[in-house]
Parts: sequence; structure tokens; C-alpha cells
Amino acid sequence: MTVPFRIDRVLGDRPFAEAGDPTLAVGDERRRLLAVAGTHEFGSTAPVGVYGTDDLACRALLRARYPVHTMAFHPTLPLLVVGTGGYDGGYFFEGELLLLDLETGMPTSLIEHELGRQVLGLEWLDEQALRVLMAPPDDWQDKDAWAEGHVAVVRRLDWSAVRSRSITSYDLAGPRVSVPRPDGREDARRTVSSLSTDWDPRHNVRAVEELSDGRIVATLDGVQLESWLPSGQRHWAVPDEEGGRDLVIAPDERSAWVSLVRPEWKERPQAVVRLSLEDGALLDQITPFVPASLVRCADGLPALAPAGSVGERSALRIRRGSRIYARETVREGGERNLERKETWLVAADLEPMQVAERLREPSKAEFRRLCPYSWIPGETHFAGAGVETVQGGLVHAGAVYHGHGLQPGGSFVVRREPMNGEPVWVFRTGRKATGLDCDAETIYVAYDDGEIVGLNPHDGTVRWRRHLAVGAVPAVPTALTVAEPGRLLIGTSDGRILDCSIASETDSDCLL
Repeated sequence: MTVPFRIDRVLGDRPFAEAGDPTLAVGDERRRLLAVAGTHEFGSTAPVGVYGTDDLACRALLRARYPVHTMAFHPTLPLLVVGTGGYDGGYFFEGELLLLDLETGMPTSLIEHELGRQVLGLEWLDEQALRVLMAPPDDWQDKDAWAEGHVAVVRRLDWSAVRSRSITSYDLAGPRVSVPRPDGREDARRTVSSLSTDWDPRHNVRAVEELSDGRIVATLDGVQLESWLPSGQRHWAVPDEEGGRDLVIAPDERSAWVSLVRPEWKERPQAVVRLSLEDGALLDQITPFVPASLVRCADGLPALAPAGSVGERSALRIRRGSRIYARETVREGGERNLERKETWLVAADLEPMQVAERLREPSKAEFRRLCPYSWIPGETHFAGAGVETVQGGLVHAGAVYHGHGLQPGGSFVVRREPMNGEPVWVFRTGRKATGLDCDAETIYVAYDDGEIVGLNPHDGTVRWRRHLAVGAVPAVPTALTVAEPGRLLIGTSDGRILDCSIASETDSDCLL
């Protein structure tokens, strides 16, 4: 399938971009390589980038499921072993021993056991012997589990031929020893700073928009809002402990509304701020009484939609809506009846509201039920990003709840009838959607495995799909906006903003 897609410009590019905020750095002087591990985020992954110390180009990249504690280059083979792991909050120290092939870029998880082991130290004794330090399997009735562990020496004749999950519990059996848990962050920062002072621990662009004069503004972790000039130079940024999330530009383009990330567990009230687009100065602030999503309505004005929870899984964010949409869970039943929960797609009309009223939580009386949120009886559907198309259809992403996590086909994009919310078509995958927008011809969806998919808005069929890469290195999209027909702005997990071209079917060949 011809993919009519190219990256024309990259904002926020810098050395060690893929690794983000470094937590561990390990060098290989003979090959002139440096492996840099980045911060692990809850519900996400920890990046490990391998860079050439001469040009700082990224040679290989893996994304680990757990925090990275240790790494070691093989003495002679083009291999890097990576030890990861974490405590599950109950009993177990889980983790992986990963083998990254530096020539193919392919990682292999080596431990046979389903939970793996938390790997805390790695050392090559020779070309065939790898010394592995591990936390105990669990801390059940083991008060020293956080300071001690086990050591084993794993031997293989040819580590380049080691198969997935081929290291057994017998291979990892070894005596109990003291196992320190050093913090490598300061050393890692000093190491990358010695090679370049231009690195910046940017990550997770949450929203991105373009102004009519060519400036680009974005929200991201650690920054409420930042502005980029048409020249590609960052003009200003407003720092924040957590960062910005939703973004709505005022119609006069003199200010922008930004909802700030305020995790539920930190017990801080959610805030929505209005910032000057001239210099980022604070112009106004409101504090919603309940969790809310900030959305841009079809008339260009901002509104708050009930989010149901601070967690993003239940927040429905529909941009350019002629109404305010929300996902509402209703509990029915009394003391003598079992409580029953029903989840509805609801909407509030904009006409009766004053503009100022949109930036408060609409009362439940203003919403009317359109239809059950899940169109399949017995399924619970989480919400996500969405858009109202120029034809009036509602298109949004979501996922089906499952006790063991997202299942194959459990992620969906659905187009619903504008009046009653009934599904017109459903497109399913096994990856979480991270961004969605549309123009008159295509629905664009970004996924957390790096894939961008273009869908036909009429029937949901795939027009094209490709995996995102910057300089041949895979990238993960975290935000997506149609700047104009045939142009996308894509924010990435490593803090970059990609200005991309999408050709029509008749022009697609000339872009490749």
C-alpha cells in the first residue's frame, strides 16, 4: 500500500531525544557507543537509546516495560543486555532481562518465567558468561528483600543465538548476597552533558495547534504551554510541575486555554488557565469542582466537559463539537436492590448556554442521553479522543475493558450517528489510540505502538497506514492535529513536534 506521508520539519529535536530524562548511562569505548536509559512512566515504558559518541546519532532503541536498573555491552558481539524490573505493590519483584541486537535493533526478552525477575546488576565475565544480580522473587516474610538478592552466572556459547524466554529458573538460581540499589541519574546527566549541553529532558507532547501566523503552540509534561516561531526557534515556555494537557486557542489568537495535569493521587485540584500567546503570561484561572476535559467547540470557543474521573480512560474529548459530549455512568438501585451501573453517551446543546457558562461544569440537567455508551451488551467501553466531522458525524476512539488488560481487537475507533449515537462503523486494533483528528477526506488516528492510520470517514476502511519514524528511529505519537487539509502536526513521547505532509491519492507517488 502506498503511504502518502512524510515528515517535513521537526521541532524540539536535540541530542538524546529518544531517551528523554536519563536515569542510567553506560559506555562502550571500543565501539564508541553510549547506552542511555530514560525515565519509566506509570502505564508506559522506559526508553533505552544507543548512541554513537562521535555524532550522537541514535543507532538503536528499545522500550522496556519496567524501569531500567543496569546495562552492559557484550565484549565482542554487537549486543546490549538490559536489566529491568519493579515491585508490583503486593508481593512480587517483576522484571526482564533484555538482549538488544545493535545491528537489527530487535530486542529479545530472555527469562522464561511469566513474571520474570527484577534484574539489578549485569556484568560480562567473558564472551560466554554473564553475571546477573537479582532481587528476590518476592518479599513475603522477607524483611531483607529490599537490600539483598541473588547472584547467578548464566553461560551461553553464542549469545547472538539465544532464543526468547530460554533462561530458566535453574539458570538464575544462586546464593543470597547483598545487592545495592544505586541511583544512576546524576551520573547519567553528567555523562550526556559532557557530550552535549543541548540535551533537554522533554517528553509527552499532549496537544499541539498552529496559529494563522505560522507559530505552533503545544502542551507537554513539565510545561503548561510553549510557543515556537515559524523559524523553528522556541519563543517561550511556561514551566509547570506536571504540565499541560488539553489546549484551545481563542478565536482572536491572543490567548489560549490550557487544562493542567493534576494526578488524582496527589490530591491537587484540577486547574484550567488562560495564557497570553504573546509571552505566556497568566491571564485567568478557574478551578473546576469536578474532573473536566477542555474541548474546542465547533464555533471555536472553549468548553468544559465532565470527565467522570481524573483518569484519562473515562474522559471523552470531542473537538469541534456542535454539542458538548460526555460519558456518564448512572448508578441505579436501592437498599433492597443490587446496584446497577449504566454508562451513557450524553450531550448538552450549546445554544442555551452563555459563553461564560461553557467554562463551568454543565449541570446534569443540561445533558440528555443519546444512547448506551457501549453498543455491545455486557461490554464496558473506556473513552478517548474524538472529533465531530464536517458532515456532522461523531468519531471517537476508545477501548474495551478486560481484566487482563487491552486485548487483540479491544481498541476501537467508532463513527456514531449524530442524533442518536448509534454506530455506523467500527475500526478495531489491539493498540491504544493516542490521538485522533480529521479533515474532509480522512480520519487520522495515532497509536501507542507508533502507527498512524488514515481511515475513510464514510465506512471506516483503511486508506493507508505507516509506523512513525524520525531519522529511521521509531517514534511514539502522543498528540495529533490536522493543521490544514493535507498537513498534520504530531507530538511524540520524546517531546518532539513533527510537521507532516499528507498527499492526495493522485499526488502520493511524488512524496515517496
